[in-house]
Amino acid sequence: MNTQSGMKDSIPAWIKYCVQAKGEIPYNGIYYDPPDEERYVFKHPQPKKPKSLRIYESHVGMSSPEPKINTYANFRDDVLPRIKRLGYNAVQIMAIQEHSYYSSFGYHVTNFFAPSSRFGTPEELKSLIDRAHELGLLVLMDIVHSHASNNTLDGLNKFDGTDSHYFHPGSRGHHPIWDSRLFNYGSWEVLRFLLSNARWWLEEYKFDGFRFDGVTSMMYTHHGLQASFTGDYSEYFGYSTDVDAVVYLMLVNDIIHGLFPEAVTLGEDVSGMPALCIPTQDGGVGFDYRLHMAIADKWIELLKKKDEEWKMGDIIHTLTNRRWSEKCVAYAESHDQALVGDKTIAFWLMDKDMYDFMALEGPSTPVIDRGIALHKMIRLITMSLGGEGYLNFMGNEFGHPEWIDFPREAQHRPDGTVIPGNNNSFDKCRRRFDLGDAEYLRYRGMQEFDKAMQHLEERFEFMTSKHQYISRKNEGDKIIVFEKGNLVFVFNFHWTNSYSDYRVGCSKAGKYKIVLDSDDPLFGGFNRLNHTAEYFASEGWYDDRPCSYLVYTPSRTGVVYAFADG
Repeated sequence: MNTQSGMKDSIPAWIKYCVQAKGEIPYNGIYYDPPDEERYVFKHPQPKKPKSLRIYESHVGMSSPEPKINTYANFRDDVLPRIKRLGYNAVQIMAIQEHSYYSSFGYHVTNFFAPSSRFGTPEELKSLIDRAHELGLLVLMDIVHSHASNNTLDGLNKFDGTDSHYFHPGSRGHHPIWDSRLFNYGSWEVLRFLLSNARWWLEEYKFDGFRFDGVTSMMYTHHGLQASFTGDYSEYFGYSTDVDAVVYLMLVNDIIHGLFPEAVTLGEDVSGMPALCIPTQDGGVGFDYRLHMAIADKWIELLKKKDEEWKMGDIIHTLTNRRWSEKCVAYAESHDQALVGDKTIAFWLMDKDMYDFMALEGPSTPVIDRGIALHKMIRLITMSLGGEGYLNFMGNEFGHPEWIDFPREAQHRPDGTVIPGNNNSFDKCRRRFDLGDAEYLRYRGMQEFDKAMQHLEERFEFMTSKHQYISRKNEGDKIIVFEKGNLVFVFNFHWTNSYSDYRVGCSKAGKYKIVLDSDDPLFGGFNRLNHTAEYFASEGWYDDRPCSYLVYTPSRTGVVYAFADG
């Protein structure tokens, strides 16, 4: 192209397929138009929107136990059946939009309409999605409309020779931390490009919805950096609000839900923007769910402290502190906590002991016993109180023992600093599913517990129940008791104290039975409860509840009781 700054080669902005030639760094655009007999034909209907969303967050490339880049076909055949067995009803796939830098985790998009060719062809991606639909799984795409790659050869940056074709000119068009370009959402052509992009993935590939990345960065000119959101409305509606970006989010949600009524949209917003999850026709931004990002931060904060310093009221406040009538997807940890530079909950809890003491035939340690117990409790209380949906990053369900480190070279920055590489190693860019499946390892118990949680929700639908009452958050006993639907949850976070004949309040008189026990030996527990026992609640006010019954609550356990009468 002839541009203001001279001749320039560019990949078309709307290209549908790009590949990287062997030995080359920039990607090349491919005219992708296979004959009819080679086009994938979808065979299975898309599932209906579930009442409660249980998301398995995943990345195709790092989904193999082998140190390599995995494929759409292998993910379809090996990983999707696993997700179904675990009891999740949706798979959220990262890094679909083409990105020339693998280590960006898919967040520095170069070609917005092209599925990543690292993992296979567009037809193979369609086959993956169709197989998921056959299994009854929704397929959500992690879509990046918050920023774009800085690349000028194979990306949108300086597409016409200027810095303002798709993006804001000057400093406003550059993210100060992400090293990427920021869209000008006030431009009609940018709106047309991004709105068409959302429709393209839903129409052509039959995705069932999106997780919109970086929504906080979009909605504020300060991008949420060094901003402490206290809940004051001036923080949301002021000069730092990017009104064009908020309007874009309203437009894209309105178009998605108007054209595809069963589609699901999630917004990654840490700010708590009011009305983010209210329909656009009611004046809201239009997302179905907000990611409840504060929960993961709270768990990391607590894991840096001693057990004695954990406050039950603090845990409850964080889990339940969300805007009325706006649905949330809760998670104890996502991919963010699994990356190099951070640590997973399992690693915070057990660290180096995970390498030596996870064999069932070998000895355990107090660190391992504590870690496995709290890993299960943290997940269960997050799922039961944190929102109307739940998310888990692949491998974290069984406490994957290693972080994620993408293959990368050392980077030399203009200021002279060097960011070390890892010699392009794939060793930490994979998922050791074999560890969770191994019957001789303690990882298996954590995986079985996660599976039991998903099936408990499938059976009782407690996450979306309108009946919720927290009757006890005792700081001395370290006990939390609450009701969700017809279930009573009892958590004992005390490190040594178990309590006999401990009275718990409930809403109904009658018989209760244990339906989930984190201390079950199947889950790596110590088998301190009798699962055939029946508990009879009698009338009489206790903890502001009209009825109550007595239980034995062992230390570091989460137990769920179901009302069994009728």
